[in-house]
Amino acid sequence: MARFKENDLPKSKITATSLNKAKIIFKYAGQHQWKFFVGLFFLLLTGATALAFPKLMGMLVDCVKNKDNGEANQIALGLIVILFLQSFFSFFRLSLFVNFTENTLANLRLSLYTNLVKLPMTFFSQKRVGELNSRISADITQIQDTLTSTIAEFLRQFILIIGGIILLATESFKLTLLMLAVVPLVAVAAVIFGRFIRKYSKQVQDQVAESQVIVEETMQGISIVKAFANEWYEIARYKGKISEVVKLAIKGGKYRGYFASFIIFCLFGAIVAVVWYGVRLSIAGEMSVGQLISFVLYSTFVGASFGGIAELYAQIQKAIGATERVFELLDESPEKINEETKGAHEKIKGNVTFKNVAFSYPTRQEVQVLKDVNFTAEFGQKIAIVGPSGAGKSTISSLLLRFYDINSGEITVDGKNIYDYNLENLRGNMSIVPQDVILFGGTIKENIAYGKPDASDEEIILAAKQANAFNFVDGFPEKFETVVGERGVKLSGGQRQRIAIARALLKNPSILILDEATSSLDSESEKLVQEALEVLMEGRTSIIIAHRLSTIRNADKILVLDNGKITEEGTHQELINLENGIYKNLSNLQFSNS
Repeated sequence: MARFKENDLPKSKITATSLNKAKIIFKYAGQHQWKFFVGLFFLLLTGATALAFPKLMGMLVDCVKNKDNGEANQIALGLIVILFLQSFFSFFRLSLFVNFTENTLANLRLSLYTNLVKLPMTFFSQKRVGELNSRISADITQIQDTLTSTIAEFLRQFILIIGGIILLATESFKLTLLMLAVVPLVAVAAVIFGRFIRKYSKQVQDQVAESQVIVEETMQGISIVKAFANEWYEIARYKGKISEVVKLAIKGGKYRGYFASFIIFCLFGAIVAVVWYGVRLSIAGEMSVGQLISFVLYSTFVGASFGGIAELYAQIQKAIGATERVFELLDESPEKINEETKGAHEKIKGNVTFKNVAFSYPTRQEVQVLKDVNFTAEFGQKIAIVGPSGAGKSTISSLLLRFYDINSGEITVDGKNIYDYNLENLRGNMSIVPQDVILFGGTIKENIAYGKPDASDEEIILAAKQANAFNFVDGFPEKFETVVGERGVKLSGGQRQRIAIARALLKNPSILILDEATSSLDSESEKLVQEALEVLMEGRTSIIIAHRLSTIRNADKILVLDNGKITEEGTHQELINLENGIYKNLSNLQFSNS
């Protein structure tokens, strides 16, 4: 597949109809567009050969009247050739459409994922991951099905309807009028009835799914169910839902019975009416038996196409809706981040200054999280930020990483406004070790190397040793090739933290952010992690967000954040001596409970 550059992609913000919006997707085909149009040509040939089939069948039947074996042989041979050509054309039509679709959707998926990954944190704070997954999987699958088969089948049915009606009129104009008065109406009625039944079936499926949720919840929380002796309650809940399923299913069965009766009586009745009238015309000498056979086959083609085209059109409309939802994400403005392999970052020293910084989250503009925050962190200093929950501690790290834009004030690094830095370069000089460590579902080696993707094995091992992680990693049978599982579930909390520290060490940042990195660990794990953190903090500016005050006693400066403002500032000893100080109260509470 040819490399598809982001600059080649179309801008989807247009004020045209939904169908025109859907056309934009063809721009993503790049150099593969020709395959779609050649596929359409083969589709036209497929339709033409399909329409020739009933005509030749009628001519073959008329050979009985003429008693001409030679002509019958020729027509039979012609039918075989027609079937061969139709098979040949169908193969190329399908393979070209699949080739076009897969290449187009590969480009679309890549563009969508690229844009998603580069979107700012403000976007992700307002969207659910499940919804985004649905866009990139379910919506694209809907488009895939439509491009691969639905559009082609819709056009094929359209060709069969138009061509079939024209050829019907050449066989018998009177019979064509009867057919058009009866068969299409019955076919469309059958489609409407069928859609109603499918809707009912979906309700049954939804109810069954809800009953399965009850089973899943009960099994997952079986210890709670038994502890409260609530088996009777869960059985009653499940029984009630099952009863609803049975009622709906029986009602749906009745409707399916009505539908079957309708099909048998009306649709086949319409065909009987056409054949009856055709026989009368044959008896009157207005058409031959062969023409009648051709007419019945054409009527079947047209009736079936009328029945199918409405459903196909509905599927195309769904795909247009899916396309619009996908383009909504592509219209979101990404951060200016290079998607190619990153090179070496320009090294910054790490002097951080917050000047009169004020901030509110975009989704809660009325709540000011930070108010007039001022502090300075010099190169090599350890700056701790403490305070009650919700005071805005983690927000400071988010602003430093430029996850969000500040409302007012200024943040500088080495005297330069952070908004004047290249975003990749700024973040490339920072590392964060969060409280809830996220590891990816690969190996330990891959997770450590995430800090420096081109790191050598020696560098990875050294980082693991410095992070107190080497011993437990080396104890695994597969050592650094051990798969950590989704989000690192196969490792303990302390092990995950040490892998995160190794990852941060490997990156060798100028500015280190520790966001409550030891708050959820047991004493033994905390000791090992704290030792690793001491190694990590050497020779770089460290901003430590902490709940456990015991971990920050040696900090160069402690900032007490309360209600969005820095209310106290100083060393541990200075703050502990403040009468009625927030830090002193927090310290007394923690150490008296420990």
